[in-house]
Amino acid sequence: MKNSVAALAVLAFGFASAQSATSSARGVQQPSTAPAPSALTAQGCFNRNATTWEKYTPKQGISSGSCNDECKLVQQKNVMALNGEDCYCGDSYPPLAAVVDDKKCNFPCPFYSQEACGGVEGGMFYSVFNTGLKLVVPHDEVAASTSSVASKPTTPTTSAGGVVETVIETPVQSSAPASTEDSKKSGPNTAGIAVGVVVGVVVLVAILGGIYFFIRRRRNAEIEEEHRRNAAVNAFIGGPKPPSSSGMSMSDSRMDPTLAHRRMSDGSIADNQDYSRKILR
Repeated sequence: MKNSVAALAVLAFGFASAQSATSSARGVQQPSTAPAPSALTAQGCFNRNATTWEKYTPKQGISSGSCNDECKLVQQKNVMALNGEDCYCGDSYPPLAAVVDDKKCNFPCPFYSQEACGGVEGGMFYSVFNTGLKLVVPHDEVAASTSSVASKPTTPTTSAGGVVETVIETPVQSSAPASTEDSKKSGPNTAGIAVGVVVGVVVLVAILGGIYFFIRRRRNAEIEEEHRRNAAVNAFIGGPKPPSSSGMSMSDSRMDPTLAHRRMSDGSIADNQDYSRKILR
């Protein structure tokens, strides 16, 4: 009997200790799980945000549940994220290179302190979740100046034991700067451009000169043709008169006023003399 009482006491103490430890845990980041339809699933802790995120204010206090209601039901977004007292909604995850240890996300949520709402110690950390509207969500790409990370979503897989695991592909960094020789080759060919400009100017001048001489030659030809026509007309109008058939020209005294008033008996005796008497000598 005493042994039974002792065993019950040990079990009660263990259960109480477990409950105390559970209730005292604050700011715990939920482990990453594969996205599921219509379910809120944690995708990890990240040290940077995504380009598609926008800040929203839930109707209730900040927690994963209230922020999920805002992002999923109101904004219709695929991704929800928490950072301190801020709620973010978007359609992409941060770059894969931004994944950090879950312990970095240890800030207790204001509305539910047992879970983590990102982290603010030693930097800005974000607790990222999938809202369940779309299971395959892309990651942002890292800027090309630092690395070239392909936008690849996490791929959920199922192990032999039936446990769902999330496989995250490690990005390959390619931060090697371009050589000076390559930058010179990719630059514009100044000499080629100059030669092309000169050739273009010469061709343009030649075309304009050809047009000018063609117009001038055609104008001169028109002037010469007009001169020949005028000369032919003048020669036709001012030429010699053809002779008459008898070879002699006849004049009409009626056309001469001096002859019209003269008598036809020019050279006869005078009419004003009396020639009936004898002339005394």
